[in-house]
Amino acid sequence: MPDLEVDILTAGHRSEWVRLRTLINLRWLAIIGQAGAVLVATTWLDLSMNVGMCIMAIGASVVFNIASGIIYPKNKRLSEQETMLALLFDMSQLVFLLYLTGGLNNPFALLILAPVTISATSLTLRSTVALGAVAVILITILAWNYEPLQTVDGEILQMPDIFITGFWISLIIGLVFLAGYARRVTTETESMSQALVATQMALSREQKLTDLGRVVAAAAHELGTPLATIKLVSTELLDELEDCPQMKEDIQLIGQQADRCRDILRDMGRTGKDDMLIHHAPISSVVREAAEPHENRGKQLHFSFTPKSLSAGEQPSIQRKPEIIHGLRNLIQNAVDFAQENIWIDVIWSKKSIRIVIADDGRGYPPDLIGRIGDPFVSKRRKRKPDPERPEYEGMGLGLFIAKTLLERTGAEITFANGSDPFLTVDETPARRGAIVEVIWPREAIVPSEEVTHGPLGKNAPMRV
Repeated sequence: MPDLEVDILTAGHRSEWVRLRTLINLRWLAIIGQAGAVLVATTWLDLSMNVGMCIMAIGASVVFNIASGIIYPKNKRLSEQETMLALLFDMSQLVFLLYLTGGLNNPFALLILAPVTISATSLTLRSTVALGAVAVILITILAWNYEPLQTVDGEILQMPDIFITGFWISLIIGLVFLAGYARRVTTETESMSQALVATQMALSREQKLTDLGRVVAAAAHELGTPLATIKLVSTELLDELEDCPQMKEDIQLIGQQADRCRDILRDMGRTGKDDMLIHHAPISSVVREAAEPHENRGKQLHFSFTPKSLSAGEQPSIQRKPEIIHGLRNLIQNAVDFAQENIWIDVIWSKKSIRIVIADDGRGYPPDLIGRIGDPFVSKRRKRKPDPERPEYEGMGLGLFIAKTLLERTGAEITFANGSDPFLTVDETPARRGAIVEVIWPREAIVPSEEVTHGPLGKNAPMRV
């Protein structure tokens, strides 16, 4: 994968996610709500409070909003520090307003959780922890320092200390829980998004390679006739120019160059014409094409193509999709990477399904990760010791995720397992003791109809590159 793609997947930028316009709109809603609450409390509920200071606190938010809208453009995205300062201002303004209206006796004290939750979804862990610590300090101050709410008759509205203490504890627990929960969900969503981007990149690259191969195959087919004609004519001229050694050498050179052109085209891509047949092929050809880059890596690949029963019929031709080829290639690569000596690739078909089983004689999957194989960045979440057999391998689980995602897009169901119990002795373990991947398709999902496989191919369509 190019360096640019790696940077995109590993950068982990969480800054500049929040638009200033979003915070401004949310702050206007808060201003309307705060003003409405003060109005209802003083007119309908007949509560006595410092209305002037409340208006000043609400006015600070109004001034901050207007100034932000004037100074910055509408499409401004806040940096990490700017977002944190904006959330800190909102929290401080809310705490000051709560201080004027009864502290934790005010049921709206619950809103102090909002800035920390927003920080957990859009800022780094360090900023979230800092904002959460400030929130805990401010909640603690509000629990014991505030201007009490009272009616116009002078009656003080205040909960017993035990309820204030319980509310204080519940706010702190709720702050930690909501922030942690929101951050965990956001982090997993971000990881999944990055992995899907990597999947799309891999599929796009595979599609480009497939298209390039088709161009080369078409070129080889179209140039095959002229090169054959040149070769035939040069051979005939050699027989007629026995008495002209100098011209004979030139004709021989022409024939050699024609052969060279043919060999170059054959090496660049598969020979044959780019007709409708290239869109589907026998399943053995597709599987061998997927395994081809890993056949000369020092491990032995064993192929088996068998019907499940006599009624299953002959070997089916399947759609030659880039998703299938690239997905199987990733699974085979993983098996080759961790196998000791042998990899078995078994293809079994029936009237209803097609099953591919890829097994190796390696150590298998770590038992503690079996349930999470196929998720992106599995090994990145838990730092594991480097593999002594593959010290360069970091293992983020991205290759298996890409393979699983691509194959599932074609209708496949994938399962991961180990071939033997890790507590068995060496003599008791079977040959296929390592990792086992089973890929199962409903037959109609990848097998084209009879009209496509046995009907006329039709005229070749232009290829898109």
